[in-house]
Amino acid sequence: MTAYYDSIAQQYKKSKLLPFRLHIEAYTYFNLLGNLVGKSILDLACGEGFYTRLFKLQGAARVCGVEISEKMIELARQEEIRQPQDIEYILGDVSELNKIGNFDLVVASYLLNYAQTREQLLKMCQNIFANLKPGGRFVTINNNHSQCPSSYLTTEKYGFIKSIDSPLVEGTPIKYTFTMSANDKKFSFDNYYLSTAIYEWAFRSVGFKEIRWQKPIVSPQGVEEFGQEFWQDFLNCVPIVGIECLK
Repeated sequence: MTAYYDSIAQQYKKSKLLPFRLHIEAYTYFNLLGNLVGKSILDLACGEGFYTRLFKLQGAARVCGVEISEKMIELARQEEIRQPQDIEYILGDVSELNKIGNFDLVVASYLLNYAQTREQLLKMCQNIFANLKPGGRFVTINNNHSQCPSSYLTTEKYGFIKSIDSPLVEGTPIKYTFTMSANDKKFSFDNYYLSTAIYEWAFRSVGFKEIRWQKPIVSPQGVEEFGQEFWQDFLNCVPIVGIECLK
């Protein structure tokens, strides 16, 4: 997986410019995060640092990013050199991270959906929990494993679709395929299916007290620019979901 993400790092970075990323994904994410001023944040699966940098711009006191892809980290560090924000980037696997600090927030965009088994998910959650202060929060944007496969092609107009080759059982690969424009080469990667019950089990097992699931919401700017009707298919099929857990 590491080598594959190295090969699509530039394309994945470019996909952050898709309108749904800004007007739904980011808007939903920051709605869950709330006020970041003065907070310490550990950003897991930080990619090339897109959100990592935004956290600092929103007033976070300390931000540390962790990413398994060497190429992604390289892009993040290049941006840090170009525009220093005092962000630390660590090359590493979240499943093997252990404790590196006490943070107000541990955050992640599309991390947990790479767990192929409940044991892998539990290991990720243990390391997330270990790096949170008492009363700290884990906030993530994740693939919505509860989306009905019959709606997987509905999101094509937003720049991506999903597909499966077998029924949804524990560990079934869910392929994301992104198309930025007619001139851009498609790229794809796999997430893996685990049920809501397994997610809830993992969160509770490591000690999280409260768990909140957030359906995607559209920014007022997104509605103004594209119209509510444009976004309705996305909201109806719910391809992504926000999750908030309290330690």
